[in-house]
Amino acid sequence: MEDIVVQPPQTVTWQVHLDRSMWVGGVRGLMLQALHPLAMLGVWQNSDFQRDPFGRLRRTADFVGRVTFGSPKEADEIGRRVRAIHRALRVRDPETGRTHRVDDPELLLWVHCAEVSSYLEVARRGGLGLSERQADRYLYEQRRSATYVGLHLDDVPGSCAEMDAYFKQVRPVLRVTPEAASTVRFLLWPRLPRELRMLSAGKPAYFPFGALCYYTLPDWARRMYGVLPEVPGTAVTAGLKAFRLSLNSLPEPVHDRAFMPATRQMLRAARERLGAAGYDVGKGLKGLKDPRRWPRRAA
Repeated sequence: MEDIVVQPPQTVTWQVHLDRSMWVGGVRGLMLQALHPLAMLGVWQNSDFQRDPFGRLRRTADFVGRVTFGSPKEADEIGRRVRAIHRALRVRDPETGRTHRVDDPELLLWVHCAEVSSYLEVARRGGLGLSERQADRYLYEQRRSATYVGLHLDDVPGSCAEMDAYFKQVRPVLRVTPEAASTVRFLLWPRLPRELRMLSAGKPAYFPFGALCYYTLPDWARRMYGVLPEVPGTAVTAGLKAFRLSLNSLPEPVHDRAFMPATRQMLRAARERLGAAGYDVGKGLKGLKDPRRWPRRAA
């Protein structure tokens, strides 16, 4: 199946990345990533994040989509593009005066771990029923995604225990810089992109979403930020489950409008390839979480 899509329907990655809780996981990942001073400076100095936060989230969704549902060729192409961009960028640390490469393996690993751990933890807390073994399998599968940005497979945590050990190791480096604090406040109350300005009247409805993303952060990360008062964890879990349930009920064509046109085109091509291979795509990619919709040889 790898000649059809990078991560086929039989993988745990398929289960996690088709879950609509990914939107919460994506923003949570950005909030977590901001705690690494150099990684945060890399974003601050080399992107238009403050002007277009949704653009960065959608570009991340496009990358994740292509290294999951795309063909190997599509995944290789976006990997080369991302590596070329990172290779050309630098980060200047004003405290030391040193200049660092954006594609420093330490920075790439932090971004990867903050991202995939957020996807996994939010999906599981929101109600996606994964066993410990499946959770480990997801992180093991995501090592392959990390290679597209230039990391070596063996250097990437491939289980929950390895991921926990990584965060324990890196935590002394983390801190809330002015840029990190500004980023979290901004993610709680972002500027809408130009194409969504007509929704400005409903912008106050965004704050509960941003707060939900914030409250799903690890306890230690929330203590570091201290942006919002603490609330009971049961309330956060209930809110996350309600959000996940409502978004998972949306028809796939409606939900996919949130993606960039190029991402939607890639997903359509994936459905066509899988349909030609004998998968029942009548209910879209999400329907392929059901093994009964797989061809007999793949079940």
